[in-house]
Amino acid sequence: MSEEQKDLGDNTNDFADNANKTANEFANGAQEALSGVSAGEENKKVLAGVLALLLGYLGVHKFILGYQKEGIIQIIATIVTCGFAGLVGFVEGIIYLTKSDEEFYNTYQVGRKPWF
Repeated sequence: MSEEQKDLGDNTNDFADNANKTANEFANGAQEALSGVSAGEENKKVLAGVLALLLGYLGVHKFILGYQKEGIIQIIATIVTCGFAGLVGFVEGIIYLTKSDEEFYNTYQVGRKPWF
């Protein structure tokens, strides 16, 4: 085997080792990022927050989080107050979006806290 072939083999092994190390670091980072979310359950923070800001008066964010009773209450309150109760949804949207992902998940999806 010539010197060039040995150098090429060493470079290939170094490249493979670096690629493996990078892949492992990426996998560990992704695992850490998702550690707050259990398998099969996704964090709905952004979706619920944006819908609360835009359609909070209809209680859409409540239905997204699985709070059917509270969603219906929000719709009825909005009708009875001629839309004034829509501010509740707007405020909830701001609260949702300012919480950390883990805090939102634990409070509203695991802890099932329906209001504020």
